[in-house]
Amino acid sequence: MHSVGEAEETAARVVASLLEWRDWLEDMAERFEQLAPPPDANAEDRSWHLERAVTRLVTTVVDRTHAESAWYGLCDTTLTWFLSSTGLRPEAARKAVEAAIGGRFKSWAEPAPPLVDAVGEDLAVRLTGRGFYREG
Repeated sequence: MHSVGEAEETAARVVASLLEWRDWLEDMAERFEQLAPPPDANAEDRSWHLERAVTRLVTTVVDRTHAESAWYGLCDTTLTWFLSSTGLRPEAARKAVEAAIGGRFKSWAEPAPPLVDAVGEDLAVRLTGRGFYREG
């Protein structure tokens, strides 16, 4: 009810919210395109791209939401959309994100860089079977 007032005031809030959401979607579409692994990437290169993408996308969500209440829900959605945009089936993408995050992100708490890195690595290795480093 705190967002509903007089008709003009409410309409202005709705328009502002829709414009903000559109900006988010357009920004994510650009980022997804820039961060996607090349179609011909081998497993190691694909792993590098996925880990890098997760780190950047989580950081973007944290910056945008200020890690407020349930920010990690938008993070889950964003990572699932990203993986789906790379060709992974949506259900497989959702499961991979859920397994990688595994309840490690909390409301009102910005994740430390090592945690974000660990989530990125876990997701990349889970999907490719390889780390981005050269294995002996």
